[in-house]
This record gives sequence, structure tokens and C-alpha cells, in this order.
Amino acid sequence: MHSRTLFYGLALPALTLAACARPSAALLASDTQTATRTAASTSTRTATATRTPTPTQPPTVTATPTVTPTPTITLTPTVTPTPTFDFPDVTAKMQAHCRYGPATAYLHAGDLYPGDHGLVWNRDNGSTWLWVRFDKLWYPCWVAASVVEVQGDVSRLRVYYPALPHSTLYGPPRNVTAVRQGDQVIVSWSSVWMTEDDYRGYLIEADICQDGRLIFMAVHIDGISTALTDQAGCDGSSGGKLYAVEKHGYTDPVSIPWP
Repeated sequence: MHSRTLFYGLALPALTLAACARPSAALLASDTQTATRTAASTSTRTATATRTPTPTQPPTVTATPTVTPTPTITLTPTVTPTPTFDFPDVTAKMQAHCRYGPATAYLHAGDLYPGDHGLVWNRDNGSTWLWVRFDKLWYPCWVAASVVEVQGDVSRLRVYYPALPHSTLYGPPRNVTAVRQGDQVIVSWSSVWMTEDDYRGYLIEADICQDGRLIFMAVHIDGISTALTDQAGCDGSSGGKLYAVEKHGYTDPVSIPWP
């Protein structure tokens, strides 16, 4: 009894010392977990160094200069001015008639007095009659070159025979005939009735042969018959036409059956 007690008495301190000397497994496990948590905690709290990216500067946009096209130089042709034709001037030298045709056989179209000015637009074949637009008249008419003073070259003008003023008040002559007697051609027709105030006779325009040349002739007739000299020996054919005339103008013409 005593020895067992002694044994127990001795063993207890030894066990106590052993216990103090070697930590228990539970204690070790507890410390290990604590350490692990501490380490984990420490590890968690320790900031991991993160590389801060260096901000990349956006690329500088270099403006591309706008290419301005060089204008193409177009050569402008030199305009050569066309000279304006200067119509010859005329001034009446005396009191005279301006007429609807280039002969005294035609109707009166206007009165001319000394100093009346106009421009010559055209001429007849021989330049003996001029187609003139006088300043005081709104229409052109024919004037004999002998009664006006001309400034300019009328030979450059075009030969021109405008239509006669037309009358519809009366019909043309009827029963027109022509008979040759040697160099004479006798032309006849039936009269056209007109009022006395309107009546201005008749007009023949003819191309006839005289002295070897075919010439134009205008003849005024106060009747119903006339004789025209038409010789042989010309190049071309003779012929003519007949009008009845009233104060407003001329009827439709009738061709003469030239023999």
C-alpha cells in the first residue's frame, strides 16, 4: 500500500512534468490552426503589389493638309470685233417724191424737202434709185439718186426689189393680150372698174431688150393699152406683168403672154 502510494506519488509529478514538457496534440492542433489563420489573415491583409499600368497617351492625330487643286487656266480666245456696217447717208437736195418702186411710174410714198436725212439700205441694179429709210418716215421708200447728196459707197449695197404694197379692194386686169409688130409689142387688157377717187391707172413691169441689153422697165399707163419697144439680140427672154393701181396699192399681177 505504501509502496503503490509512493509510486503514484512519484509518478504524478513525473507525468505532470511530462505534460508540461510536451504539448498535447490538441494544443498543437489549436496552435497550428491559429498560426494558419494568422498567416492567412496576414497573407490576406498583405497587399499584393500590382503593377500600375502606365497610362498610354492617345496617338496624336496629325491633320493631313487638304490639297487645293490648282485651277486649270483656260485660254480665253481673243474676240475680234466684227465691224458694224455703216449705211451710207443721204440728204435731200431739193423737194422730191419718195416712191414705192424705183421709177417715176410708181405711186408716191412720201414728200421730201431739202435737208431731209436718211440711211441708204439698198439700191437698184444701176444704183440710179436708192431704197432709203428717211428719219422722218417710219417706212423705207425709193428716191432717185439724182435728188439726194450721198455720203458713202452705195455700190457695196445689195440690189433689192421689195414687194409692192398690195391692194385687195379690186381684182386684177382681165383679157390681157400682146401682139408683136416688128420691135413693138402691143399690150392690151380690159379695164378694171374703180371709184374715181381710188383710180390710179395701170402699171407694167417688164424685162425688155434694147440696144443688145435686157433691161428692167416700169411703165405707168392711164388707159387699157400700150406699146413697148422690145428688140432682138439679147441673152435671156423678154417678159412682163400687169397690175391695176389704186391709191392704196397694187392688185395681184397678171403675166403678159409675151410674143
